Amino acid sequence: MGFEIVWDPKALKDLEKLPREFASRIIAKIDDAGTNPKRYAEQLVGISGYKIRAGDYRIFVGISYNPNKLKVMAIKHRREAYKKK
Repeated sequence: MGFEIVWDPKALKDLEKLPREFASRIIAKIDDAGTNPKRYAEQLVGISGYKIRAGDYRIFVGISYNPNKLKVMAIKHRREAYKKK
């Protein structure tokens, strides 16, 4: 029983900006995480949500269990991912 993967429009824009090689790796990682998100996701500190590492990129996701959904919210390079605005 896998999770339904829901893409936020912002995450799709982030994905489109990446080179094809990185984008395909990220999509593969999200597909793997859709079977068991807790195996790949780490809880974020101080805010609700999770991150999944894919090389130098971080995929920010939300996980809900009723119904089983994995929402991809943003994709950022690690040097930009944790900057405070």
